[in-house]
Amino acid sequence: MNRVFGFMIGLGAGAGLGMLLAPRSGVRTRTLLRRNAHDTATLLRKRSTDLRDAAAEAIQDGARKIVKGTEAVQAAVEAGKQAFR
Repeated sequence: MNRVFGFMIGLGAGAGLGMLLAPRSGVRTRTLLRRNAHDTATLLRKRSTDLRDAAAEAIQDGARKIVKGTEAVQAAVEAGKQAFR
């Protein structure tokens, strides 16, 4: 995930520098920079929401597995007690 984030940062920086050095008027360049910054911010918000949702799902899945494992251990302990009597 860090590589992807680093790539996105590098891509944005490269695009920004390319626009700054491009032979366009200042107004048009600023408009393009503003639009690209807005698009990038929107993309990052969506990615962070997706990542947060995936993390929450992984946590819930882990909690379900822990509960299931705990129940299995409790059942095994109870079966052992019954067998011992």
